[in-house]
Amino acid sequence: MNEIKYRFYPSLLNTFHRYTQGYLDRQQLLDRVNRVPMPTTKAQGKGISFEEAVIKGTDEEAYDPELLRQVRALLPRPMLKAQVYCEHRWNNVLVYGFVDVIGTTLAVDLKTTGQYSPGRFAQDHQNFYLPALQSRGIRRLRYVITDFHRVYQEEYQMPLDLSVQQGEIRSFCDFLEANREEVTDTRIMAL
Repeated sequence: MNEIKYRFYPSLLNTFHRYTQGYLDRQQLLDRVNRVPMPTTKAQGKGISFEEAVIKGTDEEAYDPELLRQVRALLPRPMLKAQVYCEHRWNNVLVYGFVDVIGTTLAVDLKTTGQYSPGRFAQDHQNFYLPALQSRGIRRLRYVITDFHRVYQEEYQMPLDLSVQQGEIRSFCDFLEANREEVTDTRIMAL
């Protein structure tokens, strides 16, 4: 098996996707690659707070009780563990991260958004969590999404076609190699 040459987390890969779609410029992407500190946005803070309210019961009064009930109803039962580390190797790339909650056969990742469109997470790089968690008995990955008015869900199961994500990984590796002299975070590439 090939030696690990790249280590990516899904949000970085999703950032590269945004770059390929023209939402970020090259320097913004390199700043993310190099983990240049950026302040947490208000939306990010609200998402983190909501996740803690759902899973830990922290500051629940800040949210609509019915919304919390609907989201919690979609969590796995029994809920075995929260913030579970997982990693998946593909060729010489390690994709790693934390899924929000796992049950016996279901993993759930909570998402907050200003606007939701169906199928939004079909080609998300967090879908690599599904093969990463297979050895733990996980067979389905559910995204539980809220815009703070409604609750939505998307669910994916094995086998899962990850060819689009794998293509983006290849392109990201090419980008990193072409910009190697500007990559300073040694956790991303074997430098």
